[in-house]
Amino acid sequence: MKQIIVVKIGTDLVHCGYNSKNSPLRNIVRELCKLKREDNIDFLIVSSGAIGCGMDLLGISYRPKELPIRQALASIGQVELMKRYTELFKKYSGNQIFPAQILLTATDLENRISYVNILNTIHQLFSLGNTIPIVNENDTTATEEIKFGDNDTLSARIAVRINASLLIILTNVDGLYTENPKSFPKAELISKVRTLSPQIFAYAKGTDDEYSVGGMITKLEAVKIAWRAGIPSVIANGHRKGIITQILKDEAKCTMFIPPKSTLSHKKKWIAFGKTVKGKIFIDEGAKNALLKKGSSLLPVGISTAEGNFKKGDCVSIYYSNEEIGRGIVNIDIKNLMKIKGKKTSDIRKEFSELDIEEVIHRDNMILFSD
Repeated sequence: MKQIIVVKIGTDLVHCGYNSKNSPLRNIVRELCKLKREDNIDFLIVSSGAIGCGMDLLGISYRPKELPIRQALASIGQVELMKRYTELFKKYSGNQIFPAQILLTATDLENRISYVNILNTIHQLFSLGNTIPIVNENDTTATEEIKFGDNDTLSARIAVRINASLLIILTNVDGLYTENPKSFPKAELISKVRTLSPQIFAYAKGTDDEYSVGGMITKLEAVKIAWRAGIPSVIANGHRKGIITQILKDEAKCTMFIPPKSTLSHKKKWIAFGKTVKGKIFIDEGAKNALLKKGSSLLPVGISTAEGNFKKGDCVSIYYSNEEIGRGIVNIDIKNLMKIKGKKTSDIRKEFSELDIEEVIHRDNMILFSD
């Protein structure tokens, strides 16, 4: 089976010394062209940097907080971002490999028709044999309510949707350390992770980079998405020349996340990762045991409370205490759920005869996490 590898390129890599002969972005594109020619790998790039490019062009040094300004900067910067990729692919492939731009918002993956069209486009680009899709969030039109949040999350969700064999998140550090290596020189790099324990997330730190959105925490959240779908992930330093080749040869200085094999069906992956989570439902111990041990549907009687603004058909997270144990498609909106939470089905029928509902989430529309 042909390898499909998703490579997420962070903002720092797009901007750092771009005009120099040995800039990170130049080295990465050069390497991707070489690997695609020699090993016939299908690569898909998820690239940050549109807003940063806009900031560069207009001489703005601090990332604006106001959404309309960020959208305007993205509109200006997206042209520059693709110009950079186009020039680099032309130079390092001898005009034989071409970038293809795909701009997405979260709603594009919410709507089944649009997401199927997106997948068809990506696979058609792969079938051409001489293109590398470059995906970015459409910051020009995305509002806070319909954003993925960051391109780390987008890269993981795309990796799941196209059934990638590997997700590589390139950033400006070698991987996950036990401490922030910038502040603690003796911090140790964690080379392989086989269990996404709370301690792994405790190691993560944020970022104060004015160009960037997130730090190691967002990268681990992205890894978690790929992990639950059975896709290996790597966090590595894109400043290291030849880093992708080193990763493929298992010779890289990086953090490799090795998940258990996934047996999730296409539908279950869609439930868990294809739809944006619109809220949380908190359950009691009895409901937790019924879900995990008996394979039951989620009933109102086991629900303690809920939060968010979800409606019937939305995806929600299922929580026991502070732990997310699963996700599912709800059969009721939050307003009516708050009326019937904690009640038995017989009592609901007496008090709320207008609510024709037994399961809040049917087991066929639910995925439970083992980690």
